Order: sequence, then C-alpha cells, then structure tokens
Amino acid sequence: MGNFDGVHLGHQAVIDLARGSAPLGIITFEPHPREVFAPDAPPFRLMNAEARLNRLAKLGVQHLYELPFDKALAALTPEEFVREVLAQGLGISHVVVGADFCFGKARAGMARDLQSLGKAHGFATTIADLITSADQPISSSAIRTALSDGRPRDAAAMLGHWHRIEGEVIHGEKRGRELGYPTANMSVAGLHLPKHGVYAVKADVLSGPHKGSYNGAASLGIRPMFGVNQPNLETFLFDFKGDLYGTHLSIAFVDYLRPELKFDGLPTLITQMAADCDKARTILAAL
Repeated sequence: MGNFDGVHLGHQAVIDLARGSAPLGIITFEPHPREVFAPDAPPFRLMNAEARLNRLAKLGVQHLYELPFDKALAALTPEEFVREVLAQGLGISHVVVGADFCFGKARAGMARDLQSLGKAHGFATTIADLITSADQPISSSAIRTALSDGRPRDAAAMLGHWHRIEGEVIHGEKRGRELGYPTANMSVAGLHLPKHGVYAVKADVLSGPHKGSYNGAASLGIRPMFGVNQPNLETFLFDFKGDLYGTHLSIAFVDYLRPELKFDGLPTLITQMAADCDKARTILAAL
C-alpha cells in the first residue's frame, strides 16, 4: 500500500515483500493526496495513473485498488481508515508498507501504528526498510531532481527502469511533418517535467496496428521557434511510417541531448534536427 509515484526501487522492494501465496494486489490513491491538499501547487507527479498501471502490471501485480482520495477519505482517523477501508471494505489479510508510510487524518498514523491497528482488526503488517542509493534514501523527490537537471540515467538508476511519459497521441500543429520529421504529440499536463530539451528515447506503441518498440528522438518543451506554447512532448520515431493518432505511447527518456533553442531560420533548425537524430541513433544503438 502506498502512492507508488514512479514505482521506483523502494516501491519495488515493498512489492517484492508482498509476493506470496495470495494474489498480489496494490492499494493506492487516485488522485495523489497532494493534488487534493495543494491543487494550485506546481505539478509533481512522475507518472499518471495509466503509466503506473502499466508499470505495476510488468511487475506481476494482479489487482490494483485505486482508492478515490477526497476530503472525506482524508478526514478518517487512522483507526477509522484501518477499520472501514482496510478491514471492512477490502478485507485484507496482510499488508506491506514502506517505513515512511503515513495514513489517516493529518497523516497521524505511522507504519508502526498500522501494525498495532491491523492486529486488532485481523490482519498482519510488514514494514519494508527504505532503500538507499549512494547512502541516500531513494525517493520520488530525488528522482524529480535528477530529471529536472537533465540526468535521466541517474533517475533510471533510482527507478529501476527508464522514466516514461505515457498517454494518447493527439493532434498538433503538424509542423514536424512539414519539416520532414513527423512527430507523435502527447500532453504532459499534470506531470513533473524533465528538463526541457531534446532527448534520445525509446518508444513503445501500446495500442493500434503499429504496436511494438521503436527508437527515436523527442522534444519536450514549449517550442520557442514558434511563439509561446504550452509544454508538450513530440516524438519522432526512427524508420516508422503510419498513423498513430488516438493510439497510446510510452516514451522512455534515455539521454538528454541539448536544451531547447530558438534558431535563426527553418533550414538551421532542420540541420540541427538531423544532427539530433544521428546522435540519438548512436546512443540507442549502444544500449
């Protein structure tokens, strides 16, 4: 049980402790509690609900319980949460949480409280130790910092997988097609964004007739060549032909190539895009 934002190595340690004779299930919260308590704060999520679902499925999770997090759920005391949600609502027999897990009104309940309350309501609790990297606890905050700095490989070392943005391919302004580099456009709303710029990426097409894995180059940001725009993700898939509108993609950030730039004209931009793609091909071929 937890938020599992990023499904990093610490989360995976919790999941591994929960594996056993019973079907493996995850209890999490949607939306993330911080979105309820601080709706006007800058986006902080590493992954949306779709990406979390896909990552948990890859780890063998058979059941996902997304508890609707709202003011009513937040108002439950720790004892009420354990009794009404975990014992009476879900009927669990054993739960595993990280050592820093908090629950109940004002986050008053700690992991050790879950042990004693769970015992009183008929289920056992295992507390997973925090996982460290370079003597520092692995956390979503540390991963966000690495991504903000343009260090996707450092983020991946803490995640245990490439950082990904997932979602539906939407219609854009089709400038890439006009420049000879047609891109798949995706919204990044609600997410903590990696450093704006151009990346070498691996892309998985998750639905539609072109399902499969591809290499590519992606631009994340506001497209300064073309005025003021909302941030989005535009991915050019190498050696691909086809229509991806409406399909779902998973874009893995492998290496940061360069920052966003405003060029003095389209020919210069096109030359740079060719160089970006060549560099991305070289990097991805070495994986």
